Amino acid sequence: MAWYSILPPLIAIAVVFWRKEVIIALILALVSSEFLLALHGQQSLVAGTFVGSIERVIEVATSAGNSRILIFSIVIGALLAYIRESGGVAATVNMLLNRGVAKSKRQVGLLTMFTGTAVFIESNMSVLTSGIVARGLFDKFKMSRARLAYIIDSTSAPVCILILLNGWGAYVLGLLSNYELEQSAVSILWGSVAFNFYAIIALLIVLYTIVFDKVHGPMRAAEQELKHHTAEISSGPSATKSRYMLIPLLTLIVSMIGFMFWTGNGVLANGSGSKSVLYATILASTVAYLLLLSGKRFSHHELMDVGFKGMGELLPLVSIVLLSLTLGASLKELGTGTFVASLVGDYLPIYLIVPVLFITGAIMSFTTGTSWGTFAILIPIGVPLIQALGLPPSLVLGAILSGGIFGDHCSPISDTSAVSALASGCDLLTHVKTQLPYALVGGVLAIICFFIASLIMI
Repeated sequence: MAWYSILPPLIAIAVVFWRKEVIIALILALVSSEFLLALHGQQSLVAGTFVGSIERVIEVATSAGNSRILIFSIVIGALLAYIRESGGVAATVNMLLNRGVAKSKRQVGLLTMFTGTAVFIESNMSVLTSGIVARGLFDKFKMSRARLAYIIDSTSAPVCILILLNGWGAYVLGLLSNYELEQSAVSILWGSVAFNFYAIIALLIVLYTIVFDKVHGPMRAAEQELKHHTAEISSGPSATKSRYMLIPLLTLIVSMIGFMFWTGNGVLANGSGSKSVLYATILASTVAYLLLLSGKRFSHHELMDVGFKGMGELLPLVSIVLLSLTLGASLKELGTGTFVASLVGDYLPIYLIVPVLFITGAIMSFTTGTSWGTFAILIPIGVPLIQALGLPPSLVLGAILSGGIFGDHCSPISDTSAVSALASGCDLLTHVKTQLPYALVGGVLAIICFFIASLIMI
């Protein structure tokens, strides 16, 4: 595909940083992508662009997997509203404070990171669970929601791609299984854990910010701005109990694991993340509704109003998720990822191939907003390089996986960034801006690590 396939994501990124408006940026990028497709397909440019853009949204929205993600992103608004209005957040915060589990910023940060790590079976579930648990605690200790968004975002995907006993591992294993190599696909996949430098470094940086309570760059500005405001934790009705938060949250986690086993026919790693997270969220919302109704402090009509108001609050973010998925689908047809991947030339010195694969994966993930899509394109490019040049398979795979995660962390058009902002209650652009310096530091260190590893192993 021609060089111009890179233009739509560049337009989106430029508009995001220029106008600070994500939805407009995504729409313009989508329209420009469909314009290029119409131009390449020799269709009527006006009709092809206009109709193509609308039909692309419909195509994405009617995909079963995407529909589940969108419905989940809406329903979670009702769950968050029920937990907030019940006063369960304040009660849980007080309980944790009284028991000494969260009596300092460091303990709150470690609790958040531990929660995200423990729920490693699905990245959205990891983000969501740790975000719900920590919101009130971060408010109590006057830590910004931007810091919360950074911690949960930079914990979830790295943990999922390092532990691998989940849908991430099954997905990558499926991509590898199409090729015959000297080592088995399973051994290559598990071997990549030690070489997944960006994921490891990202977790270490998160741990650094928590243990030493250090924030830098735009994150420091967000923290300083927060100090001028009083922390707000909705107390809800009087005589509230922590069960109004903990029981729905426990339902969410346990049912998520159960649905992963169920959809995977008894094998956790084969379970469907999109199905499981949707089913678990609906079940947890139902449990929260019944708890509040049985407490006789809310009527059915009041709970309906609370639920729909909560869903309505998330519509802008749901729109961003939809447009991100749509743009990704359009860019896939345009060939943006394939063009970026082709930049890995045939004339590179052999010790630069692995670092360049990492950089290529980062650019692809950044410009398309998807790490899984990056894996799907780059693994079929990386495996032939392993076969032809005798490169260490786990090192090559580690570079590809690291690059996909790194680019996704930096991208303002990533659906993962949108879900992290949703879970933490942080503005999306604030989250991207405050997380970017940390991700860039991790990315530079990862490049150095891949370069050194290549010199030693190749």
